[in-house]
Amino acid sequence: MDTTTATVGGLVLALFGGVLLLWCAAEVSLRLRVRRRGVPAVATVLAEENVHGQLDSAPLLSFSVPPSVGGPGGPGGCGIAGLVLARPRGHTPLRRPDRFAPGASVRICYDPRDPGRVVLAPGEISRVAVADLLWSTLGVACLAAGAGLLAAVGG
Repeated sequence: MDTTTATVGGLVLALFGGVLLLWCAAEVSLRLRVRRRGVPAVATVLAEENVHGQLDSAPLLSFSVPPSVGGPGGPGGCGIAGLVLARPRGHTPLRRPDRFAPGASVRICYDPRDPGRVVLAPGEISRVAVADLLWSTLGVACLAAGAGLLAAVGG
């Protein structure tokens, strides 16, 4: 392999692997933080109007948020009351599970400061650790392959 090609390939793989690992860590951290400090609720899965929304692995959810105590500046207050539309974060399956059909009820947790930040409740998703492990393994493999290519070019 040409040294320029190996260098560029190594940089691209290392960068992709590093960014993927950071993204995985951020999503897992977000999911855990919102589940610990979030407000539990029940959301309804909405039907998607466009093709791109139907292909998204995270369903569009609708849920009600009660008025916050103390208004927008109050403790834990978001200043928002009413219906919220959001997609859950922190879990990225390759395709949408069948149980997230339009009209289905889903248990969620949302951040009271930002009701648009929603995660699925622990019992709603299965094999979360497997998906987290899959994405993390992909990130580590790309990072290792990129570092290996860069080491081969440099050595």
